[in-house]
Amino acid sequence: MNAAPTLEMLDPATLTVDINVRKDAALTADFIASIKEHGVMEPVIAHRKEDGTVHVLMGQRRTRAAVEAQRPEIPVMIIDSPEEAERIVTQVVENIQRAELTEADEADAYHQLSLIGVSAASIAKKTGRKKTAVEGALKAKASEAGTAALDRGWSIETALIMAEFEQDEAATADLESVLMDEPDQLFHLAQQIRDDRAREAALTELIDGLKADGKTIVDYADEENLFVTAANPADGEPATDEDANAAFVSTNYLGEHNVKLAIAGWKELGFTPKHERYDGGSNVQKGPMTEEQKAERKTLIANNKAAESATTVRREFVKTLLAKKQPPKGWQYFTAHALTHHPETASGYDGKVAAEMVGAKSDESDRWGWNPLRDHVAASTARPEFSLIALVCAGYEKTIAKDSWRSPSQTHRDYLNQLVTWGYTASETEQMIIDSGQPAEEEAA
Repeated sequence: MNAAPTLEMLDPATLTVDINVRKDAALTADFIASIKEHGVMEPVIAHRKEDGTVHVLMGQRRTRAAVEAQRPEIPVMIIDSPEEAERIVTQVVENIQRAELTEADEADAYHQLSLIGVSAASIAKKTGRKKTAVEGALKAKASEAGTAALDRGWSIETALIMAEFEQDEAATADLESVLMDEPDQLFHLAQQIRDDRAREAALTELIDGLKADGKTIVDYADEENLFVTAANPADGEPATDEDANAAFVSTNYLGEHNVKLAIAGWKELGFTPKHERYDGGSNVQKGPMTEEQKAERKTLIANNKAAESATTVRREFVKTLLAKKQPPKGWQYFTAHALTHHPETASGYDGKVAAEMVGAKSDESDRWGWNPLRDHVAASTARPEFSLIALVCAGYEKTIAKDSWRSPSQTHRDYLNQLVTWGYTASETEQMIIDSGQPAEEEAA
């Protein structure tokens, strides 16, 4: 009977490594530096011979790097015999290939293999899974929130999202709520949270930059502040940006941050206003907005932000769709209809967006007329139908703005309805576009 594997912390310099280490195991400076800083995170697998020497079976590269990095100890999984390593791998792989295996079971199996030193690439090769899927499962299992999500029967994709936001209590609560009430909106909500974080970070960076430049952040409505564009210095010449010692930061209904330079304490500094109002003569509304106007603006901004996040989710869906072996059902009519009914899809598509959708690799270029999709098609005659679908989808994408929900067109509806037919889940703002084409009696039904 084979003894159970044991985990030990051993000096890597005392371990025996095969002399026929694989040729691609060259140690890079970056890899050694990573091992030096973080140590060996996944145990190597080894066998202890009768003379007491420990012979490394899996993880030779990590062992050699640990020696180079002068790590005093690394985790080593000691197994009963050299054949035991392959037996463990075979057993786990067989379990993975069982039809009834849940995603939680599959993630556990990958985790077992990783603990005995099998890399994500090797797991993918042995199981026939994609490397990205294996990496995702391992990443989810490395998180308490991800593991908990898997234990609750949620998918690996869902577990990854929960792991991504596990340090954010508010985000986690929102995600769990949508999983209970509207699980098909999970990806949209996750993207909205990411985008909100990015906007907040951009605003913080903007304000920090202004403060570092010596500017005080002020309130537009404060009478002590005068916009540079509405100020005259004592000599009567127009004020310039160099006179500014403050800044007013605003966010428009599209979610874009704007900066307007101002002069704080302008009276004491000898400036006078050009106009009766201090806003440079703009036609902004005088007086505060009504509660109704505030609510309308809040809804406008929220919907625009949601629509922007939906764009990211939608394009990722198309990219995933076009990564499959077969094109989606009905693609022929979809492209024919688009080119005959909405010719702008062919003439106005964004080549970079289309190339990303079809998974074409391309380097950035500033040459005139650069089109990575065209370069991709020119380089290969394989799968031209996928490039055509990407071209049409990218053309439709160019017609959809973040505020298109306010004035949807048949072009938008045709595109979104086709994606829904192919399995896409529309966000609430996208559903507003889709529903805008329904007759009143259908909407009331």
